[in-house]
Amino acid sequence: MMFFFRIFVSLYNLILKMWSKIVRYILRNRLGNLIIIGVLTIFMIFMAARVQMSFTFPQMLPDSNQTMKDYRTFLSQYGADGNVMFAGVCDDRLYEIDNFKAWDVLSYRVQEVDGVTMILSFSNAFQLLKENSQSKFVLKDIFTRKPIDQMELDSLMTILNNLPFYDGFLYNSETGAALMMIFFDKEKINTDARDKIAKNLETIFAEFSRQTHIETHISGLPYIRTVTSMKLKRELILFSFLALVVAATILMAFFRSFKAMIGAIIIVGITVIWALGLMAILGYEITVLSSMLPPLLIIIGVENSIFLTNKYHYECHKHSNKTLALSRAISRIGRANFIVNLTTAIGFSTFVITQNQMLIEFGITAALTIMLSYVLVLILLPIFFSYTQMPSKRQTLHLNDKWMVNLLSKIEWLILKRRRWVFAVSIALFIVSVIGVGQLRTSGRFVDDIPQRDKLCKDLLFFEEQFKGIIPLEITIDTRRPKGVLQMSFLSTLNEFKNELTEFPEFAKPLSIIEVLKYGKQAYYNGNPAFYSMPNSSEMTFIMSYLPEIGKDNENPMVNQIMKIFVDSTLQKTRISVQMQNMTTPEIEKVKDHLQEIVDEMFDSERYIVNITGSSVVFTEGTTFLIRNLLQSLGLALILITAIMALLFSSVRMILLAIIPNLLPLIMTAAAMGYFGIPLKVSTVLVFSIALGISIDNTIHFLSRYRLELRINKGQVEPSVIYALGEAGFSMVYSSTILFFGFSIFSFSSFGGTQMVGILVSLTLLVVLLANLLLLPSLLLLFGKSAEMPLKTSRYEYLISWFKRLRRHD
Repeated sequence: MMFFFRIFVSLYNLILKMWSKIVRYILRNRLGNLIIIGVLTIFMIFMAARVQMSFTFPQMLPDSNQTMKDYRTFLSQYGADGNVMFAGVCDDRLYEIDNFKAWDVLSYRVQEVDGVTMILSFSNAFQLLKENSQSKFVLKDIFTRKPIDQMELDSLMTILNNLPFYDGFLYNSETGAALMMIFFDKEKINTDARDKIAKNLETIFAEFSRQTHIETHISGLPYIRTVTSMKLKRELILFSFLALVVAATILMAFFRSFKAMIGAIIIVGITVIWALGLMAILGYEITVLSSMLPPLLIIIGVENSIFLTNKYHYECHKHSNKTLALSRAISRIGRANFIVNLTTAIGFSTFVITQNQMLIEFGITAALTIMLSYVLVLILLPIFFSYTQMPSKRQTLHLNDKWMVNLLSKIEWLILKRRRWVFAVSIALFIVSVIGVGQLRTSGRFVDDIPQRDKLCKDLLFFEEQFKGIIPLEITIDTRRPKGVLQMSFLSTLNEFKNELTEFPEFAKPLSIIEVLKYGKQAYYNGNPAFYSMPNSSEMTFIMSYLPEIGKDNENPMVNQIMKIFVDSTLQKTRISVQMQNMTTPEIEKVKDHLQEIVDEMFDSERYIVNITGSSVVFTEGTTFLIRNLLQSLGLALILITAIMALLFSSVRMILLAIIPNLLPLIMTAAAMGYFGIPLKVSTVLVFSIALGISIDNTIHFLSRYRLELRINKGQVEPSVIYALGEAGFSMVYSSTILFFGFSIFSFSSFGGTQMVGILVSLTLLVVLLANLLLLPSLLLLFGKSAEMPLKTSRYEYLISWFKRLRRHD
């Protein structure tokens, strides 16, 4: 990171030395610049068409993390733990003969969908039977022949209900709920073919519901990820369009110029194309984070355009010399905008230390495209203005806007006459905020960004109510010796441990080799459900003789396949699979800690290696890991931005004065989260990094103008502050308005995390504006070095003087 910072410093110093050459290059090579950017844009359009949506669950932990290593070991042994889609119903009418036939047809149709490898439902459940002639167990479909009337169906359902193996797994005997488990080809479910698979399945289940009037519920991690990616596509287009509409509307309202508006919109459109093209070049996919990038770039690009357009209009109004106006706009705003965009890019680039691939890709793409946006605005907007007529008098009326004059006049009065109140309110807010920050809690759910009103969330709650949840938790046990799994001492301990798991109200029915052995005992005793229990040592001898040898698929392949789900080929390792509720991170940690206590008590660490793993565990530790790293990246961003400020202002006092108005709003936002119970999670931590990088913009523009006014006013602080407020205040209000409404559109997202980013960033930037208009000037007046200038008494005098300087050139 320091390497990149040195590059930025060197680049900044180089730009300062070459700025006059940059101005000449832009204005003297207009056609050449347009051709180069046009060709590059065509190439980026070609590349942007190749960018793909992400269809895989983001990896939250680095490969070196021990939890991640344990999880990968599990995947290599047993395969994916979250590759199942669930469809469920809870309606007694399902067991009527006509509706059962419809369900049976549904099962066949689902099985025929391209990408589905297997389904498991009560209608195609198998019965384990003992075949004495060959001394082995065989599997037989319960519904070998489809029932033709209600009596036959009831008879077959009685057989199913006498198999406790399926109770709590494929059906709920208490409520009558039933589910279908749909397994996918992982090579297809992690590609863009997944959208088509999901739509086909939704259509099939919708037709079943229309035919039978039985409501179906669909969930499971593959389905949730698919629906999420489909919504991302829609929101990417919708929010980009809304951002353009918001930007165009505000630009027209402020500048009253169609030319100024259309020029800025065209440039930000090109920027978005370049961003998508860059993602394709880098091999990145569109994720829930990077889907925010196009609207974000539109907002930031328009903000750049506002400062440059406002300066251009000011200079045109001042001396009516277009070339001079463009030169000054490029040189003066270009320098400030470079630092502004640099600090924003730094805020995003610090995500590279999070060790999370999704955040790293988002940070790199955002940082690069923000600087590209700066370059495109700096080159294209002046060229656009050079080919158009100078702004008319009507189009520069915003420089004398009465509403803005009154607003800035009131701000001047507050900072000159009621400065103590500004400090008192700021200190009070700081104290209240510190208390609120103390109430912040870290949380997050495995399926977290879906609003409660969404059908996806309602369906997830259905499976929690009927089957205790669908979030995978896995426990693997290594006995450290071949065939150790079959030792009666181990099986007895494993059964006791499994019984402990059933006491957890958050867990569904645990599945392990114990359930297979219990089912085998029931089959050995001719299907009598009273014998569905753990076999003793003598019974184990007979049962094992009926089971096939693991690894020899030609010996009773179906039974062998079931055994391989729970044990390895050497019978040294086994697993217990549990589905759990969609709990918060602290709840999962509490359950995991309790589970670990039971493991430590029941399994001797010298004899067994027990790992608690699965998607839920990886998510929990990944969330904690990411939040910690995001906070570190926020601290690094603050340090680097402070260092950038040191390039502008050699005074430590000035640097501190610049940081305070930007830190207070962040603390207030954290306090609001604490007071309103908004948890600290990955999506909400992102708010602070985004807001910090953007919020410093107004401070830089204000202080840059203030430093210039200090030279003009020979070191006198008070007139310098007022004149800086008069010129920079307009652009600060305009740009903050764009940012506020631009980020507000994210609050309409269907993803909770994106909603929080929209709401919290918008409110933070609004408070930042007030802090930069009130607190920053007040601090400068209190701590700035003055040249013993006598105070003026008129509360409007300095602002009126600034307007007089402007009107001298009318």
